[in-house]
Amino acid sequence: MAAMRDDGFSIDSTRPSIARVYDYLLGGKDNYAVDREVGDVFTRDLPGSVAIAFANRAALTRAVREITTTTGVRQFIDLGSGLPTVDNVHQVAQRHAPESRVVYVDNDPHVLVHGRALLEENDRTRVVPADVRDPEGIRTHPDTLALIDFDRPVAVMFSAVLHHVNDEEDPAAIVRHWRDQVPSGSYFFVSHFRSGNNPETAEAERILQETFGRGRWRTDEEIESLLDGLEILDPGIVPAPLWRPEPVDGPWSAGGERELTVWERLIVAGLARKVG
Repeated sequence: MAAMRDDGFSIDSTRPSIARVYDYLLGGKDNYAVDREVGDVFTRDLPGSVAIAFANRAALTRAVREITTTTGVRQFIDLGSGLPTVDNVHQVAQRHAPESRVVYVDNDPHVLVHGRALLEENDRTRVVPADVRDPEGIRTHPDTLALIDFDRPVAVMFSAVLHHVNDEEDPAAIVRHWRDQVPSGSYFFVSHFRSGNNPETAEAERILQETFGRGRWRTDEEIESLLDGLEILDPGIVPAPLWRPEPVDGPWSAGGERELTVWERLIVAGLARKVG
């Protein structure tokens, strides 16, 4: 049933939520039985697939740290931010640069409710209730304008969100809109489900589409094209665990890279910069 919170957000506990399923896969507690049923399909029928969620989250954390420690960018827009978890964007950024400001954007009522807690504990964060497919509405939202100075470089984070935008909704146009709105020196982080041309990819894609009516795996070339007009930084668009990884112990290939599972290869990440 749909429960109306005192903040006006309606939460439907009978329908699975992408954000809550993701929370469950990461070991969180902010989910319902219907979300756990979907998550259990992955853990039961596609063993090892949970690695996708952890690989993605770790890459996002590294990207935020990279931006705050190697550039002067101190403002972030996290699109499709999902439920708060360990090392949210503002926590990572402010750990290295306390003056960093973060606008979180999501259209999931459960996410928005929890976002209020962020506002209460940190005056350099805002949570904007909006759909990633409405970039202009996000850009002109009062809470965005209260925190983000669009005359200065911005880090725009598309962490595991564009693969939920169908082709006919033109995800490239969403990125292009933000590219045109921010000044030179801005950064764009993207992580995205990657076509693997294997049974695991096809089954995972089928589950998401049947459950949520959306979910689009894309090829390396399609993902790279989302960043047209931007300079893609080293090491390019690569499996998330290989995007500027931390030194780790474990099996390594002859080429010096850790041997990845089929699942770890199904989520890629990349960082790009606007120049000129």
